[in-house]
Amino acid sequence: MNPLATLLIAASLAVPALSVFAADAPAAAAPAAGKPDLTQGSAKFAQICASCHGADGNSGAAANPKLAQQHPGYLVKQLQEFKSGKRPSPIMQPIAAQLTDADMKNISYWAGSQKAKTGFAKDKEMALLGERIYRGGIGERQVAACAGCHSPNGAGVPSQYPRLSGQHADYTTAQLVGFREGARKNSPQMNQIASKLNDREIRAVADYIAGLR
Repeated sequence: MNPLATLLIAASLAVPALSVFAADAPAAAAPAAGKPDLTQGSAKFAQICASCHGADGNSGAAANPKLAQQHPGYLVKQLQEFKSGKRPSPIMQPIAAQLTDADMKNISYWAGSQKAKTGFAKDKEMALLGERIYRGGIGERQVAACAGCHSPNGAGVPSQYPRLSGQHADYTTAQLVGFREGARKNSPQMNQIASKLNDREIRAVADYIAGLR
């Protein structure tokens, strides 16, 4: 499976060196327990994530997800599931295996703080079909509207449902096919929905999502 980004990750952790002038100047406040360290997140992202996901989380490769502006809680969950093997990936699993919980949090919050670049749909006819499915679902097959969970503009719901707007169509297509075929099993809800979509409908939804903003 392609690195993610549902959209899926990366990480960070380091202890700043003490200044030799610490006795003469107020010590910098240490991050509160559990609070993400965006400086460490930025450094770790640049070290292990940027080559696939872009320096600012806006991947330039259609097969790799954009991570910028994604909900941090969602990214943390995906990294944890890559690490545990619940979400198999020959690329992401060994990367996530190196990360501590603090690393995952730092990277995820840093990526979430970056501004996502807008995308665009490539096929007007397909995008119109994708819009109908995204906004209204497919009633006769009991396919729920994507907008019900991911919001009409694709912003998603923090920690629960990922941001989709502007995501690369190739990546979204691959994830929906993975859900449908059972290769990706970390969301039973998406397995059920994707199982009712054919290839054309998946491509249409993915193309529409790419142009959402």
